[in-house]
Amino acid sequence: MADVRPAEICRRLLAALDVSEGRRRRRKRDTTPDAIGMAIKHQLLEETVRDDPDPDAFEGWLLERCLSAGESGRGYGTSGLTAPSGPVRAMALDVLAEWRLAQASGAFRNWLEQGARSDDAEGSGRCRDKRSGACESP
Repeated sequence: MADVRPAEICRRLLAALDVSEGRRRRRKRDTTPDAIGMAIKHQLLEETVRDDPDPDAFEGWLLERCLSAGESGRGYGTSGLTAPSGPVRAMALDVLAEWRLAQASGAFRNWLEQGARSDDAEGSGRCRDKRSGACESP
């Protein structure tokens, strides 16, 4: 397992999350629930970068965020966002899983280090019609 700090991985995950926002906005359905979940995840990632928890204590650090969201129904959030503990727990588990994947997978770490390139990024080359192969150039 690579010796990787959660803050470093979460910094790179923030960039990847910004890419997925472009994909969400292009969907034709109501993406309000997606936006709420992504906002919670974004906040967890930002707090991880800010607090730089120790790798051995990261799971407990995330658990504290989940538990504080459930206290007195006050929700979770320090930047105006409040969410009940269930959604915070779901996003915390997602962050934890991605951090563990980054520890175990050199390929995933490399992808993050290279900027988490994706066709979903705004301004990237995208295929308008994947069947015909007609793609926009970057």
